[in-house]
Amino acid sequence: MSQLDKNLPSTANEPQSTDPEGVTISGYEVDPCYGPGSVVTDDATTPDGADPRIASPGIYPFTRGIHEQMYRKRLWTMRQFAGFGSADDTNKRFKYLLENAKGTKANTGLSTAFDLPTLMGCDSDDPLSSGEVGRCGVAIDTIDDMHRLYADIPIDKVTVSQTINGPACVIWAMYLAMARERGIPFSEIGGTLQNDILKEFHSQNEFIYPPEASVKLVVDTIEYASRHCPRWNSVSISGYHIREAGSTAVQELAFTLRDGMEYVEAAIKRGLDVDQFAPRLSFFFNSHNEFFEEICKLRAARRIWATVMRERYGAKNERSLWMRTHVQTAGCSLTEQQPLNNIVRVAYQAMAGVLGGCQSLHTDSMDETLGLPTETAVRVALRTQQILAHETGVHRTADPLGGSWFVEALTDQMESDALDIFAEIDEMGGVVEGIHRGYFRRSIAEASYRFGQEMEAGDRIIVGVNAYNEGSDDHQVEILQIPYEVETDQCDRLAEFRSRRDDEQVGRALDAIREAARNDENVMDSLVEGAMAKCTLGEMVQAMGDVFGRYTGGPEW
Repeated sequence: MSQLDKNLPSTANEPQSTDPEGVTISGYEVDPCYGPGSVVTDDATTPDGADPRIASPGIYPFTRGIHEQMYRKRLWTMRQFAGFGSADDTNKRFKYLLENAKGTKANTGLSTAFDLPTLMGCDSDDPLSSGEVGRCGVAIDTIDDMHRLYADIPIDKVTVSQTINGPACVIWAMYLAMARERGIPFSEIGGTLQNDILKEFHSQNEFIYPPEASVKLVVDTIEYASRHCPRWNSVSISGYHIREAGSTAVQELAFTLRDGMEYVEAAIKRGLDVDQFAPRLSFFFNSHNEFFEEICKLRAARRIWATVMRERYGAKNERSLWMRTHVQTAGCSLTEQQPLNNIVRVAYQAMAGVLGGCQSLHTDSMDETLGLPTETAVRVALRTQQILAHETGVHRTADPLGGSWFVEALTDQMESDALDIFAEIDEMGGVVEGIHRGYFRRSIAEASYRFGQEMEAGDRIIVGVNAYNEGSDDHQVEILQIPYEVETDQCDRLAEFRSRRDDEQVGRALDAIREAARNDENVMDSLVEGAMAKCTLGEMVQAMGDVFGRYTGGPEW
């Protein structure tokens, strides 16, 4: 045991991980944040003698982290992404992840991946779903599927994240209806709904309704969560998929935060007080290969968000200024060639996310570029986080890179570049107008093209792809196969579900959803009732589509 370990609390079940008064490593004292002491000024608490834009951890504008002690007090949540096949298959994977996370001092959360038909709001027996059911995530059509997905999992104790956007309000309504049927008050469930529809128009294409109606539905969930679900994050404003589509780090930073501002403005226009909902907004960023760039991106993001929320939107609650973020390592950086190398890439990317100050983290599995991850690959990905948390010492001090000339200069530059992009978007009338003009798609496509050119020219080395190719045949890994029976079994369950419901009750519930949408009311109550009346995902999505219409793309597409 090291001298440092002797000073740590011994209670393995406690989230506290260090002594906040400072400890020693080989005789050297470890300062909690390695920054000047704080003094109180007329305006705010700022570090004595330091640039107030850097400050200390836990002090506005939170460049160095939103908490004073960061991981010294509590490790990040290890929130591993999982979803494939049927609800029963994914439920088993969830339990596997929870079992393998036992004994860690970090909290463990579940993050749910849905299959493509669910992401597009289609039932599994829809002709458009053929061949895709359960392939890239779990198939969820009904409230019964939701019960099976989270069977025997204490959802009032384990936080749940749901990565879905176009039909997010419907999936969340099914989750709420399931909680109600299990007798769990909405006030006791915690988790995150991704629900960031704007980035779908920029990059991932899983939109259903026009941008204006889509933003309206996001605000419905924000309003509903602020009134009924105080522990729920109604939107996880996501740069991850923007980066996966080929954007630069600065574009990811700017587009993500400007999308968040668009939601804030829409919620304020609805009549919500900013401090009523802003504390439950969260963010989701990519962690790519450029180590310091990824760290500085998160530092700049916190500072920009805090400043914008206070100065542009008048937020007064400190929690409204916090940019709480989940980070996932970069799926697009994983290579089919020499897939074992991906373990190393993920480890570096994970460390960048942690040094950048994330609140939760997902580490990709080495085989995800080949197919859905096997249990072995998933275990290695989770162990990567656990090694980072317990063996590297990164949690010993808050923001150990703060004050570095290079880190601070790069943080400043990324902030400045992001603000320039804000100005462009504001000049064209906001994010929705930018979508209609094709601004975001053009910008990302141009960045992706430049990246490809650099690879082709050899100016950007990708190990095992355009250099160091020897030994590729030694990197064979197992691939998880999804049997075709998953789709036929899911369709059979759906047919049986429909056969035992009250069709008149279903019709009334769908009419109520249409009426709420037509009258510009909050649709959440009608969706929860629809789920309990045994409406399917596709039926509720179509009910709103009857009012809002379907979006096929703007004139630039």
